[in-house]
Amino acid sequence: MMTDTKDFISLADYTREELQALLDLAVRLKASRRAGRPEPRLVGKVLGCIFHKPSLRTRLSFEVAMRQLGGDSLYITDAEIGFGKRESVYDIGQVTSRFLDGIMIRTFDHAKVVELAQAAPSPVINGLTDPEHPCQVFSDLLTVTEQGLPLDGIKIAYLGDGNNLVHSWLTATMAFHFDFTFGGPEGFDPSPTFLDMARARAKGKIVISRDPAEAVRGAQVIYTDTWTSMGKEAEAEKRARVFPPFQVNRKLLALADPKAIVMHCLPAHRGQEITDEVMDGPQSVVFDQAENRLHGQKAILVRCLGAPTN
Repeated sequence: MMTDTKDFISLADYTREELQALLDLAVRLKASRRAGRPEPRLVGKVLGCIFHKPSLRTRLSFEVAMRQLGGDSLYITDAEIGFGKRESVYDIGQVTSRFLDGIMIRTFDHAKVVELAQAAPSPVINGLTDPEHPCQVFSDLLTVTEQGLPLDGIKIAYLGDGNNLVHSWLTATMAFHFDFTFGGPEGFDPSPTFLDMARARAKGKIVISRDPAEAVRGAQVIYTDTWTSMGKEAEAEKRARVFPPFQVNRKLLALADPKAIVMHCLPAHRGQEITDEVMDGPQSVVFDQAENRLHGQKAILVRCLGAPTN
């Protein structure tokens, strides 16, 4: 449960009420942007964006979000910092907070992000770590609600690798009352740590399935991601042999709810985890989903950097 945390590290730190309030704020901020109404809530604020992993959507969404909110951002690579090597994480947190109103970090080691958040007086936002991707899934929750789907009572089916996205979806089940089915080959399941935590606190059902047809049957949301995440490239050939039955294609989509939406966090490997006809088809919300990284993260920034949220 969140108490007085200033950071956005994991969805597990937030209550349903807090996440719903953030979603409502994201909806308002998006509506204002569409109506041409400025929302200069972060004038004079500067966000430092630390990147240890390559990015398209994370960098664009945070930098554009800060500008649209009246603030500014700085792009910082490990070459400038030497994270935990040239300087200790504690010293980095202390120094950067003297210059920055907030820190977004996209890196590998989740423990280092937690350590940075503990050291830095400024708020820290987890832009992605190996075990969690909370900003992506928060924005995905926004996309699901935009499509007229309630976050209670639906079935979300994820096909593919049990990666950081799956872990963040599992943390979301602890706040909202939806059923979550993971469909993937044996040996590629989500971490037992996240599974056990979700099963202990989830509002809906958590299912692990080896049958892709059964996994998607009746689902209102079908989600997929690359079969080989960053850092797993050495396993690409092995993964290419075992994952094809879990490809999101027209035949599999036909087993879901007739009005089901299809989601992918991108980048996509078309013809592998998803076919062109599905990704570009009428049930795909993939590019709406990408845009919502901007609007979802605006809400996170407004909350974390201390601006009014009403």
